[in-house]
Amino acid sequence: MPGRVVVVGSVNVDLVVVAPRLPGPGETVTGGDVARHHGGKGGNQAVAAARLGARVAFVGAVGEDDFGAAARAALAAEGIDVTHLATASRPTGVALIVVDARAENLIAVAPGANASPTAASVASALTALAVGPGDLVLACREVPPDAVRAALAGARAAGAVAVLNPAPADGLDAATIALADVLTPNEAELALLAAAGHATAGPTGATAAPGAGAQAGSRAAEVEATARRVLAAGPAGRAVVVTLGAAGALAVPAGGPAILVPAVRVAPVDTTGAGDAFSGALAVGLAAGRPLAEAVRRAVAAAGLSTTRAGARAGMPTAAELAAFLAE
Repeated sequence: MPGRVVVVGSVNVDLVVVAPRLPGPGETVTGGDVARHHGGKGGNQAVAAARLGARVAFVGAVGEDDFGAAARAALAAEGIDVTHLATASRPTGVALIVVDARAENLIAVAPGANASPTAASVASALTALAVGPGDLVLACREVPPDAVRAALAGARAAGAVAVLNPAPADGLDAATIALADVLTPNEAELALLAAAGHATAGPTGATAAPGAGAQAGSRAAEVEATARRVLAAGPAGRAVVVTLGAAGALAVPAGGPAILVPAVRVAPVDTTGAGDAFSGALAVGLAAGRPLAEAVRRAVAAAGLSTTRAGARAGMPTAAELAAFLAE
């Protein structure tokens, strides 16, 4: 049986306004009615994994308010184990999101209860869940650094796979980065990881992915070079999987060639949550024992599908939907 996916991360309520364009500094842009969705990187990634058939447990916190009760119920309705979703004295986290006509977004987050998890509470939850070999622990930012570090360290100590989605990547230290077996940054986050790891500048051993055009190959080579500097700053046997937006994703394993997986063709409606769909789907693939290239290919497809509906979670595909899409 595939291992469990244990997500340590944030839970938010998303308040979304669709506008003709994103506002600039000091500018007001009039949009449509506000819509309320369940969100938070941790919650989204847990839902993405659960809908793809994984056994999922969640470690985090919500507030003693209506938003918190609704968020807990929404996760439980997806079949996620919320035994270790604590109730904190601070309000449930809220994300304010503006989406424009091109499906690009602007987000501001009030973390609230997401600031409550501690290293001790995370370690206790992983112990109570009996995390072990075959399981995968997916740690997301938007919770305190000590909680993220405890999640990764606990996974490694238990023989589970430790995955870090470093979004946002600012404030991460080299020791925390080195605890992750798999890192899933975008290009901007990858640059911050390299700086945090005190990696040396300049490409080393970079090679363009086979079949890419000249421009795509050059971009892939630059991303691979940076990823390999991040890998060199930590223990062997790791991988960096870089999301490239409309260009897909680049998987860079420490012991093998880079793999460029192109994006799928879809008509995007809302890109909010696409990165979370990717991370959740990648976790499911790795927990099921799929090879890295196959897990990334499925994650890219799941992320693409997630953009075809409004809301961070509404577009998260089921296992059947993903299978049908991949079969086309």
